[in-house]
Amino acid sequence: MAKTHRQSKGKVIKPTFYVFCEGESEETYVSFLRSRYRVPIQIKTKVASTKISQKYVTNILKKFPRHEKDKNFLLYDLDRSDVVERLALIKGGILLGSNPCIELWFILHTCNHTAEASSRQCVEQLQRICRGYEKGSLCSKLRTELSTGEDEAIKRAKKLKPYSNPSTSVYFLLEELRMILS
Repeated sequence: MAKTHRQSKGKVIKPTFYVFCEGESEETYVSFLRSRYRVPIQIKTKVASTKISQKYVTNILKKFPRHEKDKNFLLYDLDRSDVVERLALIKGGILLGSNPCIELWFILHTCNHTAEASSRQCVEQLQRICRGYEKGSLCSKLRTELSTGEDEAIKRAKKLKPYSNPSTSVYFLLEELRMILS
């Protein structure tokens, strides 16, 4: 059985980020961030799909040693009201929601997007930006855009009305990563 708390032995404890996400696109993006930032923290992802609940999160977290600096994130598309309702019931999780989908966050790295859109429209727009884009993968051009356009994406996302279509709060994770580096 895992210890419930990590102990410091005179060393600075770095937080572990636990990211519960909806699908492969989100998991792929988190893996990209892990390699891009190379911060001295652990980022553990768990694809929870639509079965996300307080009980699910609690059961997963029981398997790992925990520290008070650890943070839980919920990386989800907000295009389904049943998922939004489930996410609202999870305590201690920072919502990294995108409405309608994470592809909106990717688009904001290259251009402003303020018009309401469906998930399909966002994927199609992203495919025009990055030919061959498929959910669950990041081509080299998109990786470059995600690296070089971060600051602009954060500015653009902050101008959108939270939880409306379009909106995204994925930048919260980037701000947390940057805070650890500073």
